[in-house]
Amino acid sequence: MKKHLLIVLYICFAVSTITGQMVTNNVLFTVDEDPVYVDEFKRVYNKNLDLVKDDSQKDVDTYLELFINYKLKLKEAKAMELHEKPKYKREFASYRKQLTKNYLTDTDVTEALVREAYERTSYEVRASHILIRIPENAPDEDTLKAYNKLRDIKKEIIAGLDFVSAAKKYSEDPTAAENGGDLGYFGGFRMVYDFENAAFNTKIGEVSTPFRTKFGYHMVKVIDRRKSKGELTVAHIMVSNKKQTDSLVQPEDRINDIYKKLQQGESFESLAMQFSEDKASAKKGGRLNRFGKGQLSSPEFEDAAFNLTENDDISKPVKTNFGWHIIKLIEKHPVSSFEDMRSELEAKIKRGSRSKIISTSFINTLKRKYELKRNQDAINYFADVMTDDFYNRTWTVPEKIEKNKTLLNIAKKTLTYEDFANYLVALQRKMNTKESFETIVSKAYDDYVGKEVLKYYEDHLEEENEDFKIIVEEYRDGLLLFDLMESEIWNAARKDSVGLKSYFEKNTLKYHWKRRIVATVASSVDESIIKKVSNYLKKGWSADKIKETINQNGKLGVIFTKDTMAANHQALPKEFKFKKGVSDILKHNEAFIVGKVDDIINQKPKTFKEARGPVISDYQAYIEKNWLKSLRKKYKVNVKPVALQRAKKEMTN
Repeated sequence: MKKHLLIVLYICFAVSTITGQMVTNNVLFTVDEDPVYVDEFKRVYNKNLDLVKDDSQKDVDTYLELFINYKLKLKEAKAMELHEKPKYKREFASYRKQLTKNYLTDTDVTEALVREAYERTSYEVRASHILIRIPENAPDEDTLKAYNKLRDIKKEIIAGLDFVSAAKKYSEDPTAAENGGDLGYFGGFRMVYDFENAAFNTKIGEVSTPFRTKFGYHMVKVIDRRKSKGELTVAHIMVSNKKQTDSLVQPEDRINDIYKKLQQGESFESLAMQFSEDKASAKKGGRLNRFGKGQLSSPEFEDAAFNLTENDDISKPVKTNFGWHIIKLIEKHPVSSFEDMRSELEAKIKRGSRSKIISTSFINTLKRKYELKRNQDAINYFADVMTDDFYNRTWTVPEKIEKNKTLLNIAKKTLTYEDFANYLVALQRKMNTKESFETIVSKAYDDYVGKEVLKYYEDHLEEENEDFKIIVEEYRDGLLLFDLMESEIWNAARKDSVGLKSYFEKNTLKYHWKRRIVATVASSVDESIIKKVSNYLKKGWSADKIKETINQNGKLGVIFTKDTMAANHQALPKEFKFKKGVSDILKHNEAFIVGKVDDIINQKPKTFKEARGPVISDYQAYIEKNWLKSLRKKYKVNVKPVALQRAKKEMTN
């Protein structure tokens, strides 16, 4: 906008000094003629205002000095070519790649999917299905055959065939013969997304149109819909249906014996560890991971668990396909609020198949942004030049291909026929399909263009997104400064043993132990207890003896702290007197304390070894201060008074 405004003003007035004056006014200061602008200073100041703890740094003049120092350091880092070092480049590239993920997404679509996911987590549907299996990369004719078969089955259902009977007769789901295709109740994320969509978008009692998943073609009949019962944490004791060869007891008799022990008051956890044949959970007292409806492969187990009402309730023995179980309810977990679940749902969406919906939407947005049109001529061309070698993964780019012909242009980037041909060569290595060449090339073209337009946008994000540009520049500069400070100040100070010792000897008065006491301090919210403690201390009782006397019947009446304490110790109130013997009773942090001072240690100097940590820190600050003075001499700083006054006025209003 500023550049556009300057051009308009120049055209209107045709006076170069006007635009020159405006540019100059926008420069806050220069470092060896390199300009630093008012807008950047204001942005950084306002961004860091709430983070600055030292009030003096909130003063504009003080902050300006810090900002000048910051720019001087950057100037020095670039003069030392730290930004050219391989380690710096790797680290910066890694950060930039990580950061771009937040900008390569369709936020509107993501929000819609999160809200949809919450709705489907809050409800459950009970559905039956009929499956006709086909591989994901089945030939076109096989796909059409499966689809038409389901359409014919639906016609039979409409004509009066019961859905359960149809599932038992036609479905290729191996469980259908037994359950008639009934999948029980399930909520969001319990099925593949395409299946979930069909189930939640079909009305109760109706049959969906045929739809495709990675397993094949399905039809769904929705039986019921209800509010979700949330999730449970339970423990169980299991006896397997498979009778042990050396066992004389039937599984049902075994589980009933264990149930009788529970009725007699024996510990569920102990019995689980002794007798449960689910070895993984037995070690944990039978405890299972938290689950919801439709998550386990056992409707009988789920029904029994969800029928328990109170924590610690125990079911009667329940038979499932796995064996006999006794279930104990540990905790019910109702569906949380949308805001509480938002982050969890978004993470699930980005990990699962829904993420493809987001990326596809974003890619389509980019295609519209760069005005990309599908090159059908190119698709037809490549479908014609492909041979059966592609199915055998031996296809190569034909010699007579029009290599330099333009496939499409993405802004300033041109993709050629040769680029796409090389993509097809690489693609054949991981394809296992007998689809027609037209279908293969058409899909490959869409994937290729999607990847390339996404890559172009990612590579040019700084030009496309101002927020991203600012964040990346801040990190780039921050990383440079870290490397600079590490090499010039921090490591230099730590390794300079002679300089450290010399600095310590010149500043010994800064490093000393404060006046301290060796004391035992008792604390209680009950003043009457502290009065008793005071009397006991005066009689010479030890802290252990006093605790035994006062802390009885499981009640903790007093807590003792024994330490070498300075005046600012958290156990001591400000008015505590450093005097040997038992102190007065004092109020402190909404409790009462009394202390017994055994010894007083007067202030004394620290040895170099004792003071080493603070000495290193202070020596680093000393080196940095002198180093900055040298940078001020090396690089000329010129602050623009008019721009500074204008910035101050804008920042303080």
